[in-house]
Amino acid sequence: MDQRSDMMKAIPAGVKAVYGVEMYVQGVLDHTVLHLIKVRASLINGCGFCIDMHTTDALKEGETAQRLFGLAAWREVSYYDETERAALALTDAVTKLGEHGVPDDVWADTVKHFGEEGAVNVVLAIGTINLWNRLAISTRAQPAKV
Repeated sequence: MDQRSDMMKAIPAGVKAVYGVEMYVQGVLDHTVLHLIKVRASLINGCGFCIDMHTTDALKEGETAQRLFGLAAWREVSYYDETERAALALTDAVTKLGEHGVPDDVWADTVKHFGEEGAVNVVLAIGTINLWNRLAISTRAQPAKV
């Protein structure tokens, strides 16, 4: 597939604005949790560009391949602690946002582990990666070939 558009050339101010939100969430969330959120949402959305970018970044920061591969079936494996599981459950709920929104039990578990402000920051991180996924998929952004 050929890339349709280069976002940085087409809308540099828009990309810069999304980067601003990205920098905020990077400053307020644990990077291990943030990597898990980014990879899980990108897997759900089928964004090859973002899967490549965020797995590469996570590995560079010390995440294991086993935990990254396990994200495809995170509920079935024991690699993640309770806080990470709360973030992943919310990632699934927000990314797949169904007719009834985020279930109360998923929200309550997220607040239990992150507090109210932290839970909203997790939602912001999930929303941000979902926006990046949609931009990359729509423009057919391609990961660098190795």
